Amino acid sequence: MHHFDVETLPAGRWRNGGGATREIVSWPVGAEEFQWRASVADIDRQGPFSAFPGVDRTFTLLSGDGVRLTAPGTFDRTARPEEPLAFSGDLELTAELRGGACRVLNIMTRRGRRAARVDRITGPAVLPSGHAAVFYVLRGHWRTGTGRRPLAEGQGVWWDEHDTTPDRAATPLSPGAVALWADIAPVT
Repeated sequence: MHHFDVETLPAGRWRNGGGATREIVSWPVGAEEFQWRASVADIDRQGPFSAFPGVDRTFTLLSGDGVRLTAPGTFDRTARPEEPLAFSGDLELTAELRGGACRVLNIMTRRGRRAARVDRITGPAVLPSGHAAVFYVLRGHWRTGTGRRPLAEGQGVWWDEHDTTPDRAATPLSPGAVALWADIAPVT
């Protein structure tokens, strides 16, 4: 398992100036083309989103009032707090901010090679072996694995499908603890 704290990840500005991305992981690490990618994006202003042909995305609002994503005639959905929203990276989307800047967790998978499912969890969970995953704390404190230090808001862990960590349990350590768990499975 690889630990991360979003606030210590370097932020790269978008080419269009509308936000910044803090990459958690792009797998395989160092490869020219990712199989899957996890990042946290700060969206500062409304405008076009970059298309990612051949990629499926799941977008979860972490802070802010909402983001409406539209592609004329094909897609019109609003991302609401802590509700994963899946969509095709092929779409030429425009983002409309509801009430100002926001932050999102963005999970991207290469279509036909990996598939992601993002769930909001509030209780103990056992994370499957043979899958990659990203575990991100929204509120409270959590423990993942045996002997790991507790994770707080904005922190998490990720691993690839080859990780041999024997204990993949996630346990809330405080009342009202909430986390996001992105299960990233190979497509067979």
